Amino acid sequence: MTLKGRHWVMLWLALFLGVAAAVQLRQTAAIRTASRMARLRQERITLESRQADLERRIREASSRQVLGKKAQEDLHLHFPRDSEQAPLAIPGQTVAP
Repeated sequence: MTLKGRHWVMLWLALFLGVAAAVQLRQTAAIRTASRMARLRQERITLESRQADLERRIREASSRQVLGKKAQEDLHLHFPRDSEQAPLAIPGQTVAP
């Protein structure tokens, strides 16, 4: 059986439609991926800024000034004076005066 002209036209048309459909699917997937990446990038920026804020708050809350104030107010402690400090000797080591 030999293919006539109209069969070749239909074959090429079917091939063209198949390739066009594949290109369309690939383009749609690329657009979805690009929009998802943009959302993830924005979420990452938001999370990084939140992390920086939390790290700043941790540093601030653990500073000597804040902890000392809380210790003085809540626990009625005070910073030691020079006369209240004593060097501790570690066995086997010499203590520098």
